[in-house]
Amino acid sequence: MNKEISPYLELGKINTLRVDRDTPHGVFIMAQDGNDVLLPAAYTTEDMIEDSVVDVFLYTDSEDRLIATTLTPKAMLDEFALLEVVDTAPFGAFLDWGLPKDLLVPTQLQKTPFVVGEKRFIKVIYDERTHRLVGSEKLGDFFDRKVKGLAVNKEVNILIITKTPLGFKCIVNDKYEGLIYHNEIFENIQLGDKRTAYVKTVRKDGNIDLTLRKPGSKKDGSSSEKVLELLKANKGIMPYNYKSDAELIKQAFGLSKKDFKRSLTKLQDDGKIEVKDTGIYLK
Repeated sequence: MNKEISPYLELGKINTLRVDRDTPHGVFIMAQDGNDVLLPAAYTTEDMIEDSVVDVFLYTDSEDRLIATTLTPKAMLDEFALLEVVDTAPFGAFLDWGLPKDLLVPTQLQKTPFVVGEKRFIKVIYDERTHRLVGSEKLGDFFDRKVKGLAVNKEVNILIITKTPLGFKCIVNDKYEGLIYHNEIFENIQLGDKRTAYVKTVRKDGNIDLTLRKPGSKKDGSSSEKVLELLKANKGIMPYNYKSDAELIKQAFGLSKKDFKRSLTKLQDDGKIEVKDTGIYLK
C-alpha cells in the first residue's frame, strides 16, 4: 500500500514526503503543495531515488532553516518528555532530545535555573516570535482544565512527572493533570515512566485522581498487600526491616512506620516473607 504524501511541510512532526531531486548536499523532498526541504546526505540511503517516499522529522538548523532528518526526537511538537540538560547560557538551557541540534528552553520558560546533568520535564512548543521549536517547563500552562470523556474507572495513559508529599503528579492522555496518591501505589514507579492508569475521581478544578490498579482487581489495598506487591516488583528483596528510618519507609512504601511494622508481622505470620537485618525477603 502506497503511503500518502503529506499535504504540506509541518514543523515538529513526522512528514511523509516524496524524493524530488538529488544534490551533493543531500536530497530534496517535497510535500503535495510543492514546497520542499533538504534531507542532508548524512541521512540519505541508496533507495531514496526520485519519486520514492520517506518519513522524516522537520525542525530548524542552527541558521533557523527548515531541515529534515530520519532521526526521531525524544519528543515532538506538543509532546512531553524528561530530558537531560547538556548546556546552559544566559538566555536559556539546552536539552538533549535526540537530534544533532539540542532543544533550547528559554530562561523565561524555566521554573528554576537549569543545571547541566540534571533532567527536567518539558513540553515541546512552537515559539511564534522566533518560529522555532523550544521547550517549556511551565507545564501547568498547557493542561486542559475542562475534562471531557473521562468517567470513573476509565482507562487512561499517564506520564509520571513529579513526586509530591501526596503522591505522583502525572500527565493524563497528554492533556490533563492527574495525581496518584502514595497509598494507591503497589509497585515501583519513577519520573518519566509511562503507564496505564484508571480514573478514580475528576475534581471540580480539572485535576484527576488516579489509580494504577484495574477496577475489579482482587487486591485489597491493605498495607500488607502493598508491601507484598512492592516486594514482588523488586525481585523479592528490599533493604528495609523493623529498624528502618520512618522517612525512608514513607518514601518507599507510602506507609507510616507503625503500619509498616504491622504489615511485616502479618506477612511473616502468614509465611509470605522473611525479615532479616539485611532486608525483607519474599518466600
